Formats: sequence, C-alpha cells, structure tokens
Amino acid sequence: MSENENKNEEQDDIKEYGQGVLKDDEVTIYLISIIGEIEGHECLPSNTKTTKYEHVLPRLAEIEDDKNIDGVLLIINTVGGDVESGLAIAEMVASLSKPTLSLVLGGSHSIGVPLAVCTDYSMIVPSGTMVIHPVRMSGTVIGAPATYDYFKRMQDRIISFIVNHSNATYEKLEELMMNTQMLTKDVGTILVGKEAVEIGLINEIGGISDAFKKLKNLIKDTK
Repeated sequence: MSENENKNEEQDDIKEYGQGVLKDDEVTIYLISIIGEIEGHECLPSNTKTTKYEHVLPRLAEIEDDKNIDGVLLIINTVGGDVESGLAIAEMVASLSKPTLSLVLGGSHSIGVPLAVCTDYSMIVPSGTMVIHPVRMSGTVIGAPATYDYFKRMQDRIISFIVNHSNATYEKLEELMMNTQMLTKDVGTILVGKEAVEIGLINEIGGISDAFKKLKNLIKDTK
C-alpha cells in the first residue's frame, strides 16, 4: 500500500470511527475515541451519536498485534450505554500489553466510568464529569427476586472492575451509587474534575498536551 493510500485510510478511520494513528519521530500512538452512546447488540437510531463495540474490539486486537504501535490514547466523552459492550471494551483495553492512557473530555458517565479507569493511567479535564449510578433497565421497577439478583451481580461486576483499576474503594463507590441527594428523580452521584481525582477514580487533572506527554513517558519506560 502506498503512502497516499495509507493516509487516505487513516483519514477515513478518523471520519468514520474516531480512530487514527498519531506519529512523531519518537513514538506511534493509536487514538480511539469513545463518543456518544455505547451501542451494544441492538442498533440505536441513526440520529444518535454512538460508539459501536464491534468496531472497537477488532481494532484493539489489531493494535495488540501491531509491532509498530507503541501505545493507545483513549479519548472519552460518553453518556454510557450498553453495559456488557462497555465492559467488553474496558476489559480488552485493560488486557493490552502496550501502555494506555484515557482522557475524559466532557463526561464519562455510567458504563463510561469503567472505560475511564481501564487504562494504565487516567486524566480528566477540570470541567469533565463522571456519573456513578446503580444498574437499571429503562427505569423499569424490578419486582422478581431473580431479576434483582441478576442486576445486583452485574452491579458488583462493574464496581469490582473499577476498584481493580483505580484507587477508589468498593465502599465509597457503593455509597456514591446509592446517593439520593444529588440527582433529581434518580440515584447516584456526579463527580466534576478534581472530585474524581480526590476519591481515587482518576489519576490526575490534565488536558490533551498533558495526556500526550504522560503517555510518551509511559512508552519510554517500557522500552
């Protein structure tokens, strides 16, 4: 493939999937954006901005196998979405052998929280938000004990993943999830910028230049 063809392919990836290769004289970083709603096994309406897990998972496998890629930068601005698909992406990013870094821009809500903490290092802009709330299904009241147990186990999976990939405690996360004082007509907590850092969810406040600098240092440390 020619150099022009490579450039056209990279431009198409950015336009279609929010993905692309970022190169300089020192390192090659692969950029993946998690934008809008995380789409699962069912297609969302065409007017909804989505991140499709079937696009992200194969690309992560390619990145792991590509010796020319040194690290991964995850840009996140999501309202959440399909729990299983979000966890699948988070688990795959966490299992990469190459240095990874996430940057929360705008928000990383609901299942976006595991995605924000699944990398080796995490950052959030000062105005960035993270919403932590219990697992639910379209506001449906859970009446059957078996259904309640299923949702409780799913919630435990999410909390355990976050605890294993951040400095936040299980007890603190559960407390934030069940908070009834902050979200109108809902349960949960909104964390803004430094609040996410203070409870140990995110490593530090930073922007795109800070993210590149830190990721390049992580890459250099592994070489």
